[in-house]
Amino acid sequence: MNRRMLSREDEASTEEVEVRREDQDKINKFSRLHQREKVLEEELKTKQKDKEDLEEISTELELVDEEDKVPYKIGDSFVSLPQPEVLEMLSTSTEKIDQDVASVEEQLSSVREQMEELKVALYARFGRSINLET
Repeated sequence: MNRRMLSREDEASTEEVEVRREDQDKINKFSRLHQREKVLEEELKTKQKDKEDLEEISTELELVDEEDKVPYKIGDSFVSLPQPEVLEMLSTSTEKIDQDVASVEEQLSSVREQMEELKVALYARFGRSINLET
């Protein structure tokens, strides 16, 4: 039978630490932040994909004659508009999506900072007896 000897550090980390109300609040907050992080990551992926699509469409439209009318989707309908007008509308949409991406990135950064602070506090309190790796 192969027995593993516990080091003093392992023995100390196996001691039960009482979970106080403030600890549980931190754990709950970490969990909520983790869920928020996942939502923001998905939102960021979607917005980055939308941005790439808009840039690709803009590149394609630059090859179209300026006198040509181009179908442009507004709501659920398509409207034929002159190429320069469509390019301008796409540019505006791209600027808006850039702002959205920056906002989501900022929110994501804030969530990750808060999670890191909670990790430090919780690992300091519970050591190896808690797993916050996501």
